[in-house]
Amino acid sequence: MVNEKKITSGFIYFFGAFGGILFGYDIGVMTGALPFLQQDWNLQNNPSAIGWITSSLMLGAIFGGALAGQLSDRLGRRKMILISSIIFAVGSILAGIAPHNGILFMIFSRVLLGLAVGAASALVPAYMSEMAPARLRGRLSGINQTMIVSGMLLSYIVAYFLKDLPGTMAWRLMLSLAAVPALILFIGVLRLPESPRFLVKNNRLDEARKVLSYIRPKAELDSEIKQIQDTVKEEKLASKNVSWGSLLSNKYRYLVIAGVGVAAFQQFQGANAIFYYIPMIVENATGHAAGSALMWPIIQGVILVLGSLLFLLIADKFNRRTLLTLGGMVMGLSFIFPAILNLVIPNANPMLIVAFLSIYVAFYSFTWAPLTWVIVGEIFPLMIRGRASGLASSFNWIGSFLVGLLFPIMIASISQEAVFAIFGVICLLGVLFIRIRVPETRGFTLEEIERIGESRQAKGKSA
Repeated sequence: MVNEKKITSGFIYFFGAFGGILFGYDIGVMTGALPFLQQDWNLQNNPSAIGWITSSLMLGAIFGGALAGQLSDRLGRRKMILISSIIFAVGSILAGIAPHNGILFMIFSRVLLGLAVGAASALVPAYMSEMAPARLRGRLSGINQTMIVSGMLLSYIVAYFLKDLPGTMAWRLMLSLAAVPALILFIGVLRLPESPRFLVKNNRLDEARKVLSYIRPKAELDSEIKQIQDTVKEEKLASKNVSWGSLLSNKYRYLVIAGVGVAAFQQFQGANAIFYYIPMIVENATGHAAGSALMWPIIQGVILVLGSLLFLLIADKFNRRTLLTLGGMVMGLSFIFPAILNLVIPNANPMLIVAFLSIYVAFYSFTWAPLTWVIVGEIFPLMIRGRASGLASSFNWIGSFLVGLLFPIMIASISQEAVFAIFGVICLLGVLFIRIRVPETRGFTLEEIERIGESRQAKGKSA
């Protein structure tokens, strides 16, 4: 372990949050870079190449999250975050120096970058939750979401200020600049201690006590060490007695389908079609070049950040199902109304679709965006939590990958309004899924949620 001086909790939480900002920057940066890359490489009539370049990040993330989870149990959370920050930097620079028309090179660079993005999505919340006291853990999901969307907004702002550079320089600089926050994260994490949970798991109790002494009152050290030891024992028992097949056993099936279903619906509802392709959407609606529409990603980014802050205020005041139902209904109608208007009033203002997309983003930002991960964190019983959470995360990244890949191909084949109407129907199906298959988790202990799942499964079998 690093021979660090006393590290403040503020320093630890700042760099944990900084990982979320970096994650968000890399998710959002292609939104601003793509219009210039399209023009430079003449990809306007090659929707499959556009889809692969954009979605290859998510393809890497599918594997990055799974690999990071396993490797961090062997190498430690801190070391894996350091490795991820190096991959972030290398992938960003490779993408920025891709040879002209080097589509395969760009896809490879983005897959590499995706490995780091997927790792960050798994490692940063895990490290933060293991360092934070219990009273703060409930808010970490919302705070992490705020940091991710802040990183996305930062990437949109950087793209806007670089848009007047020569085309080839603009997109290359946008992609390469992600190496700067990656370097900052690496330097910061060098000073961070290892997670006390990892240290206890590897029988390094003195080091764990030392780390906890930086961020806990002395009187709490013994009880927390004991609590961590008990949790580690339970998880070791779970890993011996639980297989992948256990997830579909009668005892757990109801809750597994509920949690994995929410994670999958969050992506198949089409949010990332807006975040990745909003300049292209505006171009299709207005006929103006996508490169001149880079103010719109900033507007969407501001809405996302404000919505994530609103969620922090209301997270524990409303039931999870109520917020997801409200969000899903408004999101679905925001996608369907433009298609109806286009049929009824063919000459309606084409920017109406962008206005409705902004309403979608506003409701998504404080409902499905953060609550998906609150549900995933609450709904799975301890015995299957590791595997079930990993499965939910994988389905989420697969959905993100497919939306990113297929959206440009779909709008090349059918009207933009029709594509969003399809996403709107999926949003409404998501609401139906919430009402029928997902139990309320707010205010219930993990044990009570497990009993609810078992009773619902039993009712389903007898019905």
